Amino acid sequence: MNDSIEIKPCGRLDAAIRPPGSKSITNRALVCAALARGESLLTGALESEDTQVMIEGLRQLGVAVHHDRARRTLRVTGCDSCPGATDATLLLGNSGTTMRFLTAMVTLGRGTFRLDGVPRMRERPIQDLLDALRQLGADAVSETGSGCPPVVVRAAGLPGGRAEVAGNISSQFLSALLLAAPCARETVVLSVRGELVSQPYVAMTLAVMRSFGIEIPSDDFPLSLSASQSYRGTDFAIEPDASAASYFFAAAAIAGGRVAVEGLSRASLQGDVAFCDCLRQMGCEVIDEKDRIIVEGRTLRGIDVEMNAISDTVQSLAAVALFADGPTTIRDVAHIRHKETDRIAALATELRKFGAEVEEFADGLRILPAALHGAEIDTYDDHRMAMSMALVGLRIPGVAIRNPGCTAKTYPDFFRDLRNMSSRSN
Repeated sequence: MNDSIEIKPCGRLDAAIRPPGSKSITNRALVCAALARGESLLTGALESEDTQVMIEGLRQLGVAVHHDRARRTLRVTGCDSCPGATDATLLLGNSGTTMRFLTAMVTLGRGTFRLDGVPRMRERPIQDLLDALRQLGADAVSETGSGCPPVVVRAAGLPGGRAEVAGNISSQFLSALLLAAPCARETVVLSVRGELVSQPYVAMTLAVMRSFGIEIPSDDFPLSLSASQSYRGTDFAIEPDASAASYFFAAAAIAGGRVAVEGLSRASLQGDVAFCDCLRQMGCEVIDEKDRIIVEGRTLRGIDVEMNAISDTVQSLAAVALFADGPTTIRDVAHIRHKETDRIAALATELRKFGAEVEEFADGLRILPAALHGAEIDTYDDHRMAMSMALVGLRIPGVAIRNPGCTAKTYPDFFRDLRNMSSRSN
């Protein structure tokens, strides 16, 4: 893809789209299938950099994964709770789910494992997960002592016991522990210290684990997971990605008209469908149907909203906020400073390029609409910066997105799908 791509303004939208499979569900299902006894077939799987990194990591650990790209299926032969490899060096790019989930998974094996990534990954915290794994008897350390990758695990199976994990940086730490816990030698009891960010992702983890045969008494913490269980191979269908859907819902709000996202409903495993509630508060009409959600654009008003539970959609809402009457304040998302980039600082910088007035604070930002103009937008190698800021160009001429290829992390065909959707406008 070119070094930059210019977005063409469009008229009112009238479109339907089915985004690719959920990255979050795909990577959770891959870990469950990898640890299972028997074979699993995952349908509707996402093909992206993040999922490919997970697949290659599992293969290096001795798990057989057959990827049929044409059918969007993954056939996985599980290792029955213990990875077959006795040593491996895993290079995991900037995939946070893969780094956190495989760090916990390799403690179930035997041997020495080193997990590393790109320079930004070496800045992303993982110490809280390592501390919890050590409480469960694992030998897992930050190689440089920085509390960030590279991680070295000297594995001899996971003993089990009790562990407390901090909840304020990433829910992926807790999800990683949950995914590994049924394969420990003894029962694992997990508790959370402080506020748990992005709680719906933990509920998603538990739901996927149950689909692979794990009995979990409740979703409340402290949570006890019996070690007398094993994952079972199964056929598992993956929903379209709700975080990706937020861009198309936001497009309807920005450009006007109507966009239907197929394959998603309020019964989704993904908490990010609640992004539509933010749009409803801003004035959009939201229509919930059995197997799709429709957003119709209306006159927008600014809102004051806490987005801790749906923080992957903060950038989408920020793009919409540029076109609202009155300011929009986004709160309680301090943890997104530790994502692919510092998303609060990056948003403040790029939104100002459009002419908006932005107040940045520790856990969010306040966006005051102004006379907008085109700009060339930096993406910080962050797929969500690229996709969200592109939406502004549906209404404002002269918007160009630098490094558009970074969307390959979770949505390689995003700009094609956005172009096709915007061509169906009037």
